[in-house]
Amino acid sequence: MLQTDRFQSYKLILFVALFVRLIATIFSQGYGMHDDHYLIIEASASWVDGYDYNRWLPWTEGSGGTPEGHSFTYVGLNYVYFSIMKFIGVVDPKILMLFNRLIHALASMVVVIYGIKITEKLSNKETAIKVGWILALLWILPFISVRNLVEVAALPFLVYGVWLLIKNKKMRNFLLSGLFIGMAVSFRYQIGVFALGIAAYYFFKWQFKPFLLFSAGVLIVFGLTQGLVDYFIWGYPFAEFIGYVTYNMKEGTTYLPNHNYFMYFFVLIGSLFVPLGLIVMVGFFKSYKKYALLFVPTIAFILFHTLYPNRQERFVLSVLPFFIILGVMGYQLFKESKTREKLWKISMIAFWVLNIPFLFFSMTMYSKKSRVEAMYHLYNNSIDKEIILLEGSADQRTSMMPKFYAKSWYCSFTERTDTSQHLLVNPISQYDYIFFFDEKDLSKRIAQYKTIYPKMTLDKKCDPSLVDKLLRDLNPRNANEYIEIWKTNRSRK
Repeated sequence: MLQTDRFQSYKLILFVALFVRLIATIFSQGYGMHDDHYLIIEASASWVDGYDYNRWLPWTEGSGGTPEGHSFTYVGLNYVYFSIMKFIGVVDPKILMLFNRLIHALASMVVVIYGIKITEKLSNKETAIKVGWILALLWILPFISVRNLVEVAALPFLVYGVWLLIKNKKMRNFLLSGLFIGMAVSFRYQIGVFALGIAAYYFFKWQFKPFLLFSAGVLIVFGLTQGLVDYFIWGYPFAEFIGYVTYNMKEGTTYLPNHNYFMYFFVLIGSLFVPLGLIVMVGFFKSYKKYALLFVPTIAFILFHTLYPNRQERFVLSVLPFFIILGVMGYQLFKESKTREKLWKISMIAFWVLNIPFLFFSMTMYSKKSRVEAMYHLYNNSIDKEIILLEGSADQRTSMMPKFYAKSWYCSFTERTDTSQHLLVNPISQYDYIFFFDEKDLSKRIAQYKTIYPKMTLDKKCDPSLVDKLLRDLNPRNANEYIEIWKTNRSRK
């Protein structure tokens, strides 16, 4: 499909890659999952406003006074961003996140640009074109590229660092590579396994100068970002890293246990669909000898996460570009044959037929829309320190609400998830708003609360996005529910 001359242009690939990422910047609002919002945006934005959402800082009341194992590097960069935006007068949460997504979209272009460069340097232009189109338009990449996932945010540093290793044999590039990959490690500690894989490659090849320079670069950045920063915050270096290791040794193995040892390979194959995913997987393992510099750290990273009991799909995203690069290059190593070429063409046709609809939905997906819109509705309202009842008794659950979009860090929530509970949960409680979750028995539930708040009025209806609805239909565990906001209009003393 992409074999005609007009598709053999790097400029066209980069233009298309940028175009779909800009679409995602505008339309792919919200957040993907808990970690990319509550551990990054809520934390950093609250610090700018003098609040500590997660109680991570030692001087915060109720923090416990011990590090919880969260690297401050990426969340700290977001803190700098929000501080600058506040200084120039930009405080609207949606505008803040629009520019935040734009920065991430532009940074993600590094992955496409240097993914192409790495492939062409190690293989040839024809293979680089194939890799370029996949990195540009793979359905999942525009969506995750504008999110605040550390696994993906680290990729520009990681991919550029690898490029420096193969660019030429100048010794300074090994040091520079270590500096960039060290930053990726500082974003996400597990990427240290990838860095160790690179160091091991040079060590066992007896290439001690590259080994020492690369290792020095990683350690310098890690020492500055984790040692020095933690020293100023906690009074001793590497406090968060030590806390992270301690937590994972004691509790990490019991957190979200997953016994599927092939999960990460399924994720990598599934992201490219079948049969292309299977072909790329075969090519990936075929590449082990010729492209060992990339293969060793990539397989080490995958195996580490495979063997560690806590397995989550997003963990493997940090090596997805390398899996694609190695898989496509590795497949080209097979002896030229009409059968191989025909299989590749059929696989690519199937891939694009499936990928394009998925791409359209992902780059325009407003994720967690109802939660974001519900809280954004409170932005700039006339009530200070809102007291909110989350009424989810119909489905026996509510959702965690993002305070960032209300810019009301001191608002408080009470949950009602069972009809056996008092309507107010605590009979003496008073609320400014009631958020009704789900449409089941909605009229009945509203009528019950009108007996307590006769002046209660409908303030906002928040529908989930089309994709949110689809995900919930596919798996009811996805709590992408309809939310209706009612204002109690109670008298506040």
